Amino acid sequence: MYIRSRVPLRISFAGGGTDVSPYCDEYGGAVLNATIDRYASVTLKPTKNGDVVVKSIDYDLTVNYKIDEEFAFNGQLDLIKGVIRVMKKEFGLKEGVEIYVQNDAPPGSGLGSSSAICVALIGAFSEWLRLPLTPYEIADLAFRIERVDMGIKGGRQDQYAAAFGGFNFMEFYQNHTIVNPLRLPEKITDELQYSLVIAYIGGSHESAGILDRQIENVKHKSESSLKAIHGIKKLAVEMKNALVTGKLGKFGKFLDSEWKYKKQMAPGITNPQIDEVYSSAIKAGALGGKISGAGGGGYMFFFADFDKRYSIIDALKSHGAEIVNFSFTHHGLKTWRVGEREDVK
Repeated sequence: MYIRSRVPLRISFAGGGTDVSPYCDEYGGAVLNATIDRYASVTLKPTKNGDVVVKSIDYDLTVNYKIDEEFAFNGQLDLIKGVIRVMKKEFGLKEGVEIYVQNDAPPGSGLGSSSAICVALIGAFSEWLRLPLTPYEIADLAFRIERVDMGIKGGRQDQYAAAFGGFNFMEFYQNHTIVNPLRLPEKITDELQYSLVIAYIGGSHESAGILDRQIENVKHKSESSLKAIHGIKKLAVEMKNALVTGKLGKFGKFLDSEWKYKKQMAPGITNPQIDEVYSSAIKAGALGGKISGAGGGGYMFFFADFDKRYSIIDALKSHGAEIVNFSFTHHGLKTWRVGEREDVK
């Protein structure tokens, strides 16, 4: 028997950074995001030998432990070890297991890929051990493991986007999170999908350093940084309203305002290469755009009127960017069980 799970990755339209403590604890955060057809996937194969074997398909990396052995957190698949440790201590995991993980985007890409793996793994264990965990509980647990237990810097939106899927307006407070699913007409999501150009510009963001600087700015009440973060939170509400009312041109222009605010939150969010790519896309006709994630590299997306779309694509390609075909997905975490495949034996 195998247990499989899959969660979608996300793009963040507005509000990213307001879901990071201490800002959301003191002021409350708001994020607008949507999931796309890029996935983090996990397969569990229960075994009888008491071994825990974790295999990263992407990096051709394997770690091995006994189920009753203390894990060494040494930079090799540590987040996965953190999930297994919680499953042992809090949910009674005692059997051996082989774990296979795969991700459609690398860490640091800005699509929430690390948190997605965490959610997918918790979901797979929940299916195997028959744990009655809700999407909120799975996202909460993933956040605790990643941000508290493992001390990995970041916000809260990624775990909830992976668990819930679809278009969501999320509110973040010190002790609770509210996920508001947006039930959008199909013609709006189809038009938005046609209007967005997503490109991988290379590199990966050093999110920990950027977030450290953002956190320090909030702690020290930096006027310019707080003004930018407050502005981003306000834009998350305005962009949600534009989206649900089908005012997509206004939505596209709001992206430009969001990016201008985002660059003021902390040093490192942009750099000369990113500025050049952005400027070229705007000159080619984009109404607005931004980086998805903390910044510094990874994926960017731009809003394009239909008659400017291919000019924008050409401009991005001229900078070596890789254009990504995508679709929005409306489902979050999925888990299922499969038997041995007798037909291939």
